[in-house]
Amino acid sequence: NAVTGIANAYMDSTPIVVITGQVPRHLIGTDAFQEVDTVGITRPCVKHNYLVREAKDLPAIVREAFHLARSGRPGPVVIDIPKDVSAARSSYSRLDHVSFPFSTQPAYIGSDPAQKAFEQIVNAKRPVLYVGGGIVNSGAVDSLLSFAESLRLPVTPTLMGLGGFPSSHPLCLGMLGMHGTYAANMAVAESDLLVALGVRFDDRVTGKLATFAPQARVIHVDIDPANIGKNVAPTLALTGDVKQALDQFLSLVQQQDLDASIGQREAWWDQIRRWQLAQPLRFSGSQNQIKPQTVIRELHRLTKGEALITTDVGQHQMWVAQFYPFARPRQLITSGGLGTMGFGLPAAMGAQLALPNQLVVAVVGDGGFQMTNQELATAVQYDLPVKILIMNNGYLGMVRQWQEMFYDRTYSEVDISVAPDFVKLGEAYGAKGFRVKRPAELREVMEAALSHKGVVVVDVVVAKEENVFPMIPAGADARQMITQ
Repeated sequence: NAVTGIANAYMDSTPIVVITGQVPRHLIGTDAFQEVDTVGITRPCVKHNYLVREAKDLPAIVREAFHLARSGRPGPVVIDIPKDVSAARSSYSRLDHVSFPFSTQPAYIGSDPAQKAFEQIVNAKRPVLYVGGGIVNSGAVDSLLSFAESLRLPVTPTLMGLGGFPSSHPLCLGMLGMHGTYAANMAVAESDLLVALGVRFDDRVTGKLATFAPQARVIHVDIDPANIGKNVAPTLALTGDVKQALDQFLSLVQQQDLDASIGQREAWWDQIRRWQLAQPLRFSGSQNQIKPQTVIRELHRLTKGEALITTDVGQHQMWVAQFYPFARPRQLITSGGLGTMGFGLPAAMGAQLALPNQLVVAVVGDGGFQMTNQELATAVQYDLPVKILIMNNGYLGMVRQWQEMFYDRTYSEVDISVAPDFVKLGEAYGAKGFRVKRPAELREVMEAALSHKGVVVVDVVVAKEENVFPMIPAGADARQMITQ
């Protein structure tokens, strides 16, 4: 049952160590009761895995597993322990005196490549910083902010990079990609230099590769050499830690007068502002239906933008990315690369366990929530006061949107109007339940729900066929963006 979570962690560069149980050693390979080849099954989606054959090996394996999970590009590591090994006794040593046979430091980025990259950035007339989850993982948030401000560079984050650069900052163009902002996507399309920091050029960002940033030279900085050139061939590659690269850029900033560099980009910023004014993120209001975008904006207002938000996957995930500005790293926890429905509630519980005094809100759809809603029992049992905000439109919304837009409204298996009463379901598990059906009720009910001390389920009945815009169709380029 952990395989989906492991694959999710692998694609989103999340460091986890997963300890799994295996049949006794003498039964391995006999198709014994509950035997599965965990090592074989997980091999494609882990950094490394172990089958432990001797109890005496456990201290070294566990120590190494945690190091591997956190080093380089973070990711999952599996330790598979046969039942008889877990029942054995062995002496224990902390192994603090043991060093690993591989480097514990990220690859060093030489001064020459850093100098070349910096010169290209300084001389670019239409640059864009394209930043991803690597900014957060490397602890490069402050360095990125200082560097962008020092050269007045536009910044566009990926979904996993949200919070790595403050969303409300005037240099931030908003998220790019399939449901990114018009300004961000057009800026990338018209840029002459794309500086990719801690990203992997995912297809949801690039769309049609042949037409992605067609005029731009590409500087790619990433700690994982497998990412360099995998999808987009860079003009200049810096393999190593993103923070190290940015700190080297910052040291070069101190040595130069950058007024001329900043001045030559005034026309670029004028163009970006025109795009922002022409096509801002927007939606039409309604007196009769609750618009999901309104729910997210109200959530941001009531939480003063300080809540830790987790999401499921689908339309609501994109509305959170668009309409809840994130001010700090790790403020949004979401499933990016694998797009795992059911992610929101368990992720919220983990965040609440780690940060007991933090307001944690899981924004979920009525589809994804039904995949893991039984975890309400765990949340109540362990007193994890998460707030679950359900965008209830009676559909698998994103799939329905695709069927509407690209399949002539041939709806197939997206109607989930036969569903539990989520208020009663929450109450059955011992949580507090709220429901909102009319726009006039939204603020008061959400305020009451967020102030409640325990686990809360808020069923918000939203417009059934609201779509996420902008949208770049799969395989298209930014100029084919659908804005409304």
